[in-house]
Amino acid sequence: MVLKEFRWHGRGGQGAWTASELLARAAIHEGKYIQSFPEFGPERMGAPVKAYTRISDEPIRLHCAVYNPNLAIVMDPTLLATVPVTKGLGENGILIVNTPKEPKTLKEELKMTKGTVWTVSATELAMRILGRAITNTAMLGVVARATEIVEMESIKKAVKDRFPEPLAEKNMGVIKEAYKEANPE
Repeated sequence: MVLKEFRWHGRGGQGAWTASELLARAAIHEGKYIQSFPEFGPERMGAPVKAYTRISDEPIRLHCAVYNPNLAIVMDPTLLATVPVTKGLGENGILIVNTPKEPKTLKEELKMTKGTVWTVSATELAMRILGRAITNTAMLGVVARATEIVEMESIKKAVKDRFPEPLAEKNMGVIKEAYKEANPE
């Protein structure tokens, strides 16, 4: 596997960095090299934030933000109107968005002529299963399906390491539902 780079877009308090870390920890369980780090300053709750994940089978020598991600993950669909979430996505780039919209519709709205768009109603899933609109683990489920970069068992280990029971089980429920419900275009 060559280096894969992920850029997570969210708002302060939505868990973008937590999702990035969970993906990275799942990759560690599989013996891969990782980086996971946030990009934010003194932003307040609700301000746009970014987090990054890098995964590789070889040591990672880069130490900078992710400018040309293989995947861009958008946890809050309101960011689509204010943040250039597709910036740097390559020809085979993947955009994953928390929205009830169909991927084809979103691709047209964003004027994307290349790459793949995946959508999932992550907020609805999180509310139904967690009782809160925290969408980070739902988005992690879609990343797992869209990339197959880590096994579900590795994600489960990372989630169980991060969250106490029964919150870990609820988050695994969100991940599995998002994995099943995600739509590509």
